[in-house]
Amino acid sequence: MNLQQRIELLQKLRTYLEENGQEWQDVKTKASIHNAWFTPEFIDLAVNNICTAFLQQNKLEQWAAHYHLDDNIGGKNIGIVMAGNIPLVGFHDFLAVFISGHRQTIKLSSKDETLLKHLIQKMYSWEITVQNNISIATLLKDCDAYIATGSNNSGRYFEQYFSKWPNIIRRNRTSVAVLTGEETREELEKLSDDIHNFFGLGCRNVTHLFVPTGYDFVPLLNAFHQYRYFADHHKYKNNYDYQLSLALMNNIFYMTNEAALLIENKQLFSAISQLNYSYYNDKEAVINELKNNADIQCIAGNGFTPFGEAQKPGLFDYADGVDTMAFLLSL
Repeated sequence: MNLQQRIELLQKLRTYLEENGQEWQDVKTKASIHNAWFTPEFIDLAVNNICTAFLQQNKLEQWAAHYHLDDNIGGKNIGIVMAGNIPLVGFHDFLAVFISGHRQTIKLSSKDETLLKHLIQKMYSWEITVQNNISIATLLKDCDAYIATGSNNSGRYFEQYFSKWPNIIRRNRTSVAVLTGEETREELEKLSDDIHNFFGLGCRNVTHLFVPTGYDFVPLLNAFHQYRYFADHHKYKNNYDYQLSLALMNNIFYMTNEAALLIENKQLFSAISQLNYSYYNDKEAVINELKNNADIQCIAGNGFTPFGEAQKPGLFDYADGVDTMAFLLSL
């Protein structure tokens, strides 16, 4: 397939997702049953983001033109180890390799093995030659390069396994927000989306707030109310009850709307159902420190990623700041 044919096939995929027919609805239901964190609401959110930010024809053409892609680029086999923390989290890697013209062998996460597998099979049915470019395997071997995403612990194994080949290894990252105390109600509600979407399991979810000394948390907690229904989700509720018990037993001050805990803690990473915060007196000093922190995926706030946009990356928003397409074209 040449570049234009690949883009046209992706338009067919976008149409399939947007039409949301019974077949796709059944697949989404199966994915929700397999992984309780993949609620229908959040699967649809992930799919909508993919359709609007990744699969629009004009955006794909601009992306390809930026890297001067043509029909002659490709030929390598790229092994991809995908994460499974949120629905279709590895789609951008899949898309980059497909558009580049390289072949790819994908190892799906056991937590997210239903959705992308089905979409690839649909692409097979529309264009049989896709089978020459995309395959799914339980074990990756004989690849020319690797892209692997996982935890800090698995990252060490990836380094060991894939060190002999060109690679991109991604580890744990998280996102933060810098507040001024002057945010509007609408901005706080959008920040609440950045915190709560996908139950906070994504690396682009905000898990720590930097707030000015004397900050009033009441408007923020009110903005969280739209997600109080999380208390009805059994896996989330188990995490909330556990974190609340720890706070009570250790006599730690906390604030809550009965679905999320706000706790003063300097750690950037927070547990499910908990949001850490810390106070600052010098905003610029905080920002300078964050810009040099390798654990930060995204900073939300005025002057940074707009509130409500943290979980809506575009084609040029590469994970960990590593340009996947440039890596693929360098092989």
